[in-house]
Amino acid sequence: MDAIDEAILRELTADGRLPYRELGARVGLSANAAAARVRLLLADGVIAGFTVVRGQTAAPSSAGLEVFIEVRLAERTTNEAFTAALAASFPQVRDAVHVTGSYDYLLHAFVSDPASLDSLVRRLKREAGAAQTFTRLALRGA
Repeated sequence: MDAIDEAILRELTADGRLPYRELGARVGLSANAAAARVRLLLADGVIAGFTVVRGQTAAPSSAGLEVFIEVRLAERTTNEAFTAALAASFPQVRDAVHVTGSYDYLLHAFVSDPASLDSLVRRLKREAGAAQTFTRLALRGA
């Protein structure tokens, strides 16, 4: 790794969705050169993945359910495809963290009732590339 790689890591840590054109301009490279550097950092394991952190758009309903869902991705599902699907189509998911262990992601979500939870889990499998899930219900906050 050199100073440009370090600069790339700083910029992507601040904004993981930074377009390659803008990233390259900030670190003194062309868009194509910046993209190539990011691909190498991913291949070398310097960048392990990207995480979606969803801002709270509305306070969760006190009558709803707070859930934590562990997700194991299907064999052909990439981290990028999974997190993109979450960001685009799953407003119930407030946070998605790439984790170690037997599952790939830990999701923090709010749903209105058990039927909504069932729907969310089924959609994660059908639309986002989840192969297996394990769900926990929060009984109370700290």
